[in-house]
Order: sequence, then C-alpha cells, then structure tokens
Amino acid sequence: MRARWPERSASGRSRVRASRAALAAAAVLLAAGCASSASAAGNGGPASSSASANVKSCGTTRTAANVPVQVQVQHGQASCATAMSVERAYAKAILDGRAPGNGGGGPVNINGWTCRGFDTPEVLKTGQASKCVRDGVEILAILPAPA
Repeated sequence: MRARWPERSASGRSRVRASRAALAAAAVLLAAGCASSASAAGNGGPASSSASANVKSCGTTRTAANVPVQVQVQHGQASCATAMSVERAYAKAILDGRAPGNGGGGPVNINGWTCRGFDTPEVLKTGQASKCVRDGVEILAILPAPA
C-alpha cells in the first residue's frame, strides 16, 4: 500500500521531504554524538567493538540527509565500486521517496540488494546508519567517529 499525498503542489511535497530529511539528519547527528560518548565511557559503543579481519573499508559517501558515512563490506565479497554505488543509489532512492516508512527506514530494492536504515536506538548502539544485503554479502554505512 502506498501513502497518498494530499492534493498540494510539487513544491509543497518537496518542503515535506526536505523537512523529513532535516529531521533524519538531526537524529543521525544526535546519534553520532551519543554514540561517541558511549564509546568514550567504555559502554560497548562502535569505537570499542573489535573489527573483523575480513571487513573492507571502501570510503566515505553521504546519506539522504547529507550526513557523511563510511562504507564497509562487512561480510562476503563485493568490490568497493559496487558497495559505494549501492549506498549512493540507496540515498537517492530515499530522496526520491521510494523508501517506505517514516523517514525512509523500510526496505528498498537497489539492483538486487535489499537496503534498510536503522532506527535511532540501533544507530546509538552500533553507529550503523544502514545495511544493504544480497546473497550473504553485507554492506554497511557507518557514522564516522567524531574527531
């Protein structure tokens, strides 16, 4: 079932999307600040977890809310070009309104990959903003540790 927009202009829908994106950005920034203080306190936040030897770091891109994230191939084999392309396409799908749910957290199909955003409690706990999976391969978008 697809949500129906009330009868309003395209610019009105754009303002609603922009407002949602701004709220999502605020939530992610708040999550990043809280996650860093949890890590500093040694409470098992993202900085205190050990990295797996087979994790491939691919670079930085931005979420639909223009928040920088580090892209990693967490499980399985995928090129960094693929991982970055999938994450960028996922952000574009959210901006285009293709993601179900409030704020675009619902699953979205991106060229055979299933991508979804995490809710705020999960972001606070892990630092992970989103995950895309296909055939056992997992790509993560992770908030960078604050400087």
